[in-house]
Amino acid sequence: MRTQAVVLLSGGLDSATTLAIARADGHDCHCLSIDYGQRHRSELDAAARVAQALGAASHKVVRIDLAAIGGSALTDRAIAVPVAGVQPGIPVTYVPARNTIMLALALAHAEVSGADHIYFGANAVDYSGYPDCRPEYMRAFEVLANLATKAAVEGRTLRLHTPIIEWRKADIIRRGAALGVDYAMTVSCYQADDEGRACGICDSCRLRRAGFEQAGIVDPTRYKLINKNN
Repeated sequence: MRTQAVVLLSGGLDSATTLAIARADGHDCHCLSIDYGQRHRSELDAAARVAQALGAASHKVVRIDLAAIGGSALTDRAIAVPVAGVQPGIPVTYVPARNTIMLALALAHAEVSGADHIYFGANAVDYSGYPDCRPEYMRAFEVLANLATKAAVEGRTLRLHTPIIEWRKADIIRRGAALGVDYAMTVSCYQADDEGRACGICDSCRLRRAGFEQAGIVDPTRYKLINKNN
């Protein structure tokens, strides 16, 4: 009998690769995407495409309105997405408590669906300084998960997998390409348009583009604007 896993799937490059890894690990994958009021909503369409293409057992979208809380350029259109390049410190694209909320929803989905595994495409190397992408945070959440659920109390231990957390973007892309991920389906841009076209100048676009260049793989991203001098 195949094991069950919940995979948090944003529709971006990292989560698509993580889904491919979870499938390669032998799990039936139940994908969970979170509609949290993000401005780059075309990523949710990308998540549906990726889930279908990579053979997910199911795909669920849960809506929670983090835009009502605000505090991030990704949920509040009054805050500009930074485009001057990756800077030191935690940027305004950090969404307060987002990963904690998403992992909690994945935990609930895992408990109901009988999954013993959660896969999350967090990355602590090529990222923008988010505190909830650090390995120590992921370890702490796994401990919490096994204290907080009926399933764990009754003996069904849950494992939180973050397979790409210490990989460079180029390594993530190489691994995904080897597993058959079509990155043309994915959307990583913080301010992609309704058609999923990337701006080419936000932090996420810069990291993604550099990753393809370093991996020696043609970048299939559709850009609405790109200035390689930035």
